[in-house]
Amino acid sequence: MLSIRKIGAALFATAILGAGIAGPAAAQNNSRQNGLVNVSVGNVNILNNANVGIAANVAAAVCGVNVGPVAILAVNTAATGTQHTVCTIGDQAVTLTQAQ
Repeated sequence: MLSIRKIGAALFATAILGAGIAGPAAAQNNSRQNGLVNVSVGNVNILNNANVGIAANVAAAVCGVNVGPVAILAVNTAATGTQHTVCTIGDQAVTLTQAQ
């Protein structure tokens, strides 16, 4: 019975060490992201170099619309560089542009 506990402890320690080693490697990959976009209202940038999901959520919240269609626009903006207007507040357009 004692040897089963030792094996279990060794497997647990190996899993913990493996997770500790994998963590920094995953963090390094996040620094090389593509597909970043900017969100602006008129000529004021409210979000720069954001992931498309975050940008879509922010633009949808500002405009008061569902995030699904805005996410599609954000992905298209990131992929093609096409600027998209999500909505207009007063006379100011809420736009998505590709991050440079």
